[in-house]
Amino acid sequence: SVSREFHKLCPEVPIWVGGPEVSYEVEAFLQTHPQITGVMIGEGEKTFREVCAYYSNGGDLGKISGIAFQEKESAKEAAARVVFTPAREPMDMSSIPFCYDTMEDFSNRIIYYESSRGCPFSCSYCLSSIDKKLRFRNIELVKKELQFFIDQKVPQIKFVDRTFNCNHAHAMAIWKFIKENDNGVTNFHFEISADLINEEELALISDMRPGLIQLEIGVQSTNQATIEEIHRTMKLERLQEVVKKIQAGGNIHEHLDLIAGLPYEDYATFRKSFNEVYSWKPNQLQLGFLKVLKGSYMYDHQQEYEIIYHDQPPYEVLSTKWLGFSEVLRIKQVEEMLEVYYNSGQFEITMKLMEKLFDSAFDMFQELGTFYEEMGYTGMSHSRIRRCEILLEYLQSRTKPGEGENIGDVIAMIQEALTFDLYYRENCKSRPKWAPNPVEFKHMTHRYCENGKLSHIEPFHYRFPDKSERTIAELPKRLETPVWVLFHYDQRDPLDHQAKIEEKKL
Repeated sequence: SVSREFHKLCPEVPIWVGGPEVSYEVEAFLQTHPQITGVMIGEGEKTFREVCAYYSNGGDLGKISGIAFQEKESAKEAAARVVFTPAREPMDMSSIPFCYDTMEDFSNRIIYYESSRGCPFSCSYCLSSIDKKLRFRNIELVKKELQFFIDQKVPQIKFVDRTFNCNHAHAMAIWKFIKENDNGVTNFHFEISADLINEEELALISDMRPGLIQLEIGVQSTNQATIEEIHRTMKLERLQEVVKKIQAGGNIHEHLDLIAGLPYEDYATFRKSFNEVYSWKPNQLQLGFLKVLKGSYMYDHQQEYEIIYHDQPPYEVLSTKWLGFSEVLRIKQVEEMLEVYYNSGQFEITMKLMEKLFDSAFDMFQELGTFYEEMGYTGMSHSRIRRCEILLEYLQSRTKPGEGENIGDVIAMIQEALTFDLYYRENCKSRPKWAPNPVEFKHMTHRYCENGKLSHIEPFHYRFPDKSERTIAELPKRLETPVWVLFHYDQRDPLDHQAKIEEKKL
């Protein structure tokens, strides 16, 4: 490690570490890392300041709370003993200094902000569940600091509060404040528990400017045995109801999270969890893998669950009693395809159509991921048009295009959907090879594209689903006469940044 090499060069310089990776099993860590002077255990703001003061002004290291350090009683001792000081009391959140007011350039920055610490829940994979002392920063102080960010027009503020809405009054006060002081630019990100949110909160956030806030909602699994084993408090029906209500407002970008590798979750039940959550059609579906963190319940029960995981951060699962390594790798394929073709938002129309060709969304991403692997496309950087070409290659290779469809018709429809998606996002500099020559409809371009590159018009032989149709009942029928779609790049959706579209007549 860096500390080991640094210690060789500068043995007289003390080295201190802190954070969740070293706050648990401290004695074993120090014994295997003799170059480390000590560990700051748990919350470090006050501890770090006092350790610095000790080296600046002198004093007694043993009187600093919340640390462990190596000490030799004599130079002759071969090994140092580990000294633990009393645990530090949880901090008053309002005493933490505001560190951003010395910054000057906030352009293109994401700022992380903490208004509460601790978590009321006991999810077995999470370290926040260990800290039951839930604390909140003074709300007037929070408002003052948020106003600073708003005045600076910071693009995005990410609240790192583990469950932002665990205290109704606290959440409402902050949401009301950012709504009343909206600068039209700054976006706020919150991690919430959807089944805790109440109707008053839903009414407030549904009336916000589109794009003002985005919500991250942890689902993790829909398998009841898994939910119970990880000690997660979740009412699935209420969660789904809340997600639908949030979506109905059309003004909030929502992320839903799943975790692969949890106890009692095998490949089949994870597929079911994925398909169930995907059917809710969130703006993003984050597929993560279990991290086995020191100090967590999951870490303590790794032998019982037969968990094998990476020795190095982020300590991601390799296999479990229920999920083999080969199945983890297969789900990794799904994760990559989900990121490329769904979470990117670059293939909205195409994905809605593609779903109708497969038994399930999970199967679609799994088959596509396997195709990438077989063709040697995995891990490579591909342009958007190349991603489109690979998708068409894959469809050409399938022998089962879908019920009542032949492969030629499917390819023609998907080609047009891909063209639509390309222009939905931007006025493409490179045109896909399957699209018609723009010279053939230059009269329409001259007629409707008066503001140059800020608009584009294109003919389509299908009426593709509207943005409000998150899932379609059936594939669109080919039209005898094409419809003309005008893309307005100066009028974009604030949630997904796609162009406004309207049909035009010949």
